[in-house]
Amino acid sequence: MEQPDVYKTILNPSEGSYKEKGSKFLAFAFPVMDEEVIKQHIQELRQKYYDARHHCYAWQIGLDENHYRANDDGEPSGTAGKPIHGQIRSHDVTNILIVVVRYFGGTKLGTSGLITAYKSASTDALANAILVDRTVDDHFNLNFSYAVMNDIMKIIKEEEPNIISQKFDMSCSMQLSVRASKSKSLISRFENIESVEVGLLFTR
Repeated sequence: MEQPDVYKTILNPSEGSYKEKGSKFLAFAFPVMDEEVIKQHIQELRQKYYDARHHCYAWQIGLDENHYRANDDGEPSGTAGKPIHGQIRSHDVTNILIVVVRYFGGTKLGTSGLITAYKSASTDALANAILVDRTVDDHFNLNFSYAVMNDIMKIIKEEEPNIISQKFDMSCSMQLSVRASKSKSLISRFENIESVEVGLLFTR
């Protein structure tokens, strides 16, 4: 069975909030592609809201539901990161980070109160987001001689991959991306042309 190559994520960053007994929960959702970007967003929010008590978060990347992280940032175990991640799962989105910043209002909310607060703030951020479908794409390099240019361009016209970059000389190169489900047949067509070298860069 082939892996699905379409997933749902958010188009742009969005925000949400929730208040309970004086505590404020500010939720921030971001579309993300890798853990480096996730770290940057979390760090920026820690700096911007440096006077907040907690910066709890959850993220998920890719179509493998096991590639995720949930962090309680000092809240009782399972009361913050897990309910945030639960909303990511229940909305069936991926390639997303949700951070909930809490300002303590002086009254403890208890386990169930915290779970409700972090869940509600995350839900609000997702409700304010625009959800979009994205495809998983294979990115690859194409190296070939100028002599087979017409053959290459014929395939590109028929298969319609995305052209990311191109350089035409006596020795030519192109960087292309195509939906993962179409990648195998496209690469096979290129490889049937003499002098063509195809190198898969990454899938994203």
